Amino acid sequence: MNVAEAVGEALARLGARTVFGVVGSGNFHVTNAMIANGARFVAARHEGGAATMADAYARVGGGLGVVTVHQGPGLTNAVTGIAEAAKSRTPLLVVAGEVAASAVRSNFRVDQAAIAAAVGAVPERVHSPRTALADVTRACRTAVAERRTVLLGLPLDIQAAEHPAPAPRPAPSGRRPSQVPPLPVPPAAAIARLADVLQAARRPVFIAGRGARLSGAAEPLADLAARCGALTATSAVARGLFAGDPFGLDVSGGFATPAAAELIAGADLIVGWGCALNMWTTRHGALVARDATVVQVDVDARALGAHRPVDLGLIGDAAETAQAVDAELDARGHSASGYRTPGVAERLAREGRWQDVPYEEHPPDEDGADGPRIDPRTLTIALDRMLPRERTVAVDSGNFMGYPAMFLDVPDADGLVFTQAFQSVGLGLATAIGAALARPDRLTVAALGDGGALMAVAELETAVRLGLGLLVVVYDDEAYGAELHHFAPGGHPLDTVTFPPADLAAIGRGFGCAAATVRRPADLAAVETWLAGPRDRPMVVDAKITRGRPAWWLEEAFRGH
Repeated sequence: MNVAEAVGEALARLGARTVFGVVGSGNFHVTNAMIANGARFVAARHEGGAATMADAYARVGGGLGVVTVHQGPGLTNAVTGIAEAAKSRTPLLVVAGEVAASAVRSNFRVDQAAIAAAVGAVPERVHSPRTALADVTRACRTAVAERRTVLLGLPLDIQAAEHPAPAPRPAPSGRRPSQVPPLPVPPAAAIARLADVLQAARRPVFIAGRGARLSGAAEPLADLAARCGALTATSAVARGLFAGDPFGLDVSGGFATPAAAELIAGADLIVGWGCALNMWTTRHGALVARDATVVQVDVDARALGAHRPVDLGLIGDAAETAQAVDAELDARGHSASGYRTPGVAERLAREGRWQDVPYEEHPPDEDGADGPRIDPRTLTIALDRMLPRERTVAVDSGNFMGYPAMFLDVPDADGLVFTQAFQSVGLGLATAIGAALARPDRLTVAALGDGGALMAVAELETAVRLGLGLLVVVYDDEAYGAELHHFAPGGHPLDTVTFPPADLAAIGRGFGCAAATVRRPADLAAVETWLAGPRDRPMVVDAKITRGRPAWWLEEAFRGH
């Protein structure tokens, strides 16, 4: 057995059950070794797509994400996806070939460790045949226990070397490579201080973020909110955490409904649970009243107060901290209705969803010299009504993104996969493929702009080859919409960000997808037919949307630019 084979076997045993990648000579043998030891390999058409598929698979499936790439250009092609995963603290292992130390003039030579560090990933390497298994185990341990994206370099000369035997084997598949460190709980004095603040509050609001989602804090936070009368909200990435809560505000920040924004801004206490409380979640601070008390709970001490001042910061896991505070309040005999009044419940029942907010529809022929165009709100509300409730929504970046992210309901915190930490256009389709493979029991919707769809269009072949029943909805305004609306008011020329019409439905059919062009609500009948089954191939919906006005959330976001 050579080192490549030993490493592939070890990775399969350490949790590499589904592996995404593009195979070249530098990762050919280690990839085949993972497959030989039980891993499923999903071949993407581009390394950037492969990295994002693995990222989304880990987010939805909850395990270790693995992507395998060739050295040099294979890695650089994947860098944007790696950066997104690193910024989102996805436990992702990037297995990359690496030029041998002696090949100083190789055209494939780049400083791979420096590339990893530059985008926030952890650089690791297999240093020798003797240390290979220990190196692999360390990389997996870091990815899983510390929730980090790790680049594991495999130098070609070490891959080809004979692996010494006998060698200790890593933990069997199904077990983590090491115990996850105990979850931090704030000391009793800090728990008591938070309990004091909650007892004193009359209009508390909880905002749960990525950390709360990862800690499984939905139930303990819901219990605590009910005890102290808090309304519940989330950041965008944690949307669905409180699905079904009659006192849930859905998403805080730029995506918030008018009712949610008003109620959050009226809070006298805001508690961020594993939530950064950044400009997106607080609308540049506009949702935090001047006299409101702000508390932040996070496992990372560096996150406390990083984006805005806080009155009380607690280092602790969201779920564990919520349980401890709930127990403290229970011991005090405290229970309060707080912000949970009948009036608030009635208002949220009427106005709590974007689908319930009245709007003046854009004229169907707005900017439609080539034919009528459909209002993106009308399009998305109609889709929401026809889609099954059990769904996963993967959203790309752009002016359009608020419509699918907020007008399509999700069943739980796994229902929205929001690869937006790096704000890169073009990740949505690969996100949907990874999510669909992690949750094949749900319909997956890829919501894309035309710019992002065309950037990633090669992965339509991947979806067709895998037989995925993806619904790919392209919000087609024939422009980079965010730039169009950002610079148009200044009278700048816009020919650099606008494009001639493209028949995206025809492109989809060329890859083997079902497809339809939608200009009016009646055109969605084709989607209903596809939804009825058998859904054995993707469907591309080229929705020609109105483009005369920016999305509501974009207007809000640009106030900070």
